[in-house]
Amino acid sequence: MDTAGEACVRIDFAGCLHLCFACAILCFIMEAKDGLVIFGDVTRDARSTVQSHLTRADVPDSTDGDVQEGKIRPQFLSDFLGQSAIKENLSVFIHAARARKEPLDHLFLMGPPGLGKTTLAEITARELGSDFKVTSAPALDKPKDLAGILSTITERTVFFIDEIHRLKPAIEEMLYIAMEDYELDWVIGQGAAARTVRIPIPPFTLVGATTKTEMVSPPLRSRFGINLKFNYYTNEELSRIMKRTAGILGVDIADDAALLLSQCSRGTPRVANRLVRRMRDFAQVGGSMLITRDIVQSGLKRLGIDELGLEKADRDILLSIIQKFSGGPVGADTLAISVGESMDTLMDYYEPYLIQQGLLQRTPRGRIVTPAAYEHLGLPSLLRAAPPEREAGQGSLF
Repeated sequence: MDTAGEACVRIDFAGCLHLCFACAILCFIMEAKDGLVIFGDVTRDARSTVQSHLTRADVPDSTDGDVQEGKIRPQFLSDFLGQSAIKENLSVFIHAARARKEPLDHLFLMGPPGLGKTTLAEITARELGSDFKVTSAPALDKPKDLAGILSTITERTVFFIDEIHRLKPAIEEMLYIAMEDYELDWVIGQGAAARTVRIPIPPFTLVGATTKTEMVSPPLRSRFGINLKFNYYTNEELSRIMKRTAGILGVDIADDAALLLSQCSRGTPRVANRLVRRMRDFAQVGGSMLITRDIVQSGLKRLGIDELGLEKADRDILLSIIQKFSGGPVGADTLAISVGESMDTLMDYYEPYLIQQGLLQRTPRGRIVTPAAYEHLGLPSLLRAAPPEREAGQGSLF
């Protein structure tokens, strides 16, 4: 049998092991908090990961990321082409806030993807001379994620949340108080001993961007003092954007080439800049630094983009409705399966442009192609099956 002394030694030894293990975990947490994370043989500076999302807006960015992308993005309102009404109003609001030395009122940006919402948020921070923090709603998984960001901001920081319609309810509730009172509600303790503590935070500007305005809850939307809706760009505006982009990329683009490309850009600067890059590649390999109309026509044909800006996926959608569903109507879920796309991608990316071009209709019964779609695809409209005649004496159900 063990003596009492041996038992005490065993207990003390076990206690020391537990104590050492606890200290090791504590050191790991403290080192992670200080910015140094060590796990096995991997050492990295966690602080650099966090700082990569923090941009000093009044100091030029000197990171070694995508330099060309950073140059293509406008840096000031004067460089931002298009959306003239938005620029004029926002310029007034920014100058007024700077004169009063106050944070800009919370800003809500609405519109389809690729129209410059993120770029305008960065410009706003730069024009205000404030810090800029950026995240997306899906990245905010728990309330502590939001609290960790807001507890480290400086005064008048511009805090940008992309896809804000995807915020979780608990995080959205915390954001309400932060937007109105510049405080955070935090629960300490559990059960009967739980209590709520309000932590003050510096005044800041929240910039929320969404592609689905209808999914933003009314309480959240009503807390934004400035609401700006982005519209699709005209061909003339896109031509100017392309000429600016081509100059930054070190090539020239002819006026007629820029106009042709603008007609195929779906009214979106993101698509326009992508096409300019590809046309530059074709021109460079061909031994020229001038993008001509012939190069654009040849390049668009090789990329599978037609004169309306329709890509292969757009034409597949129209052909699927015509060939598989007799021109419609067909439901969105069925159509998405038939073309191998997700329903969200179909409804948010492809359908809006097809509807704008008058090639597709959304009806209560489903999607229907228009006569213009048959004409554009070079198909006779007779391919659309005529509805069967009712039998004599059979009434309508509606």
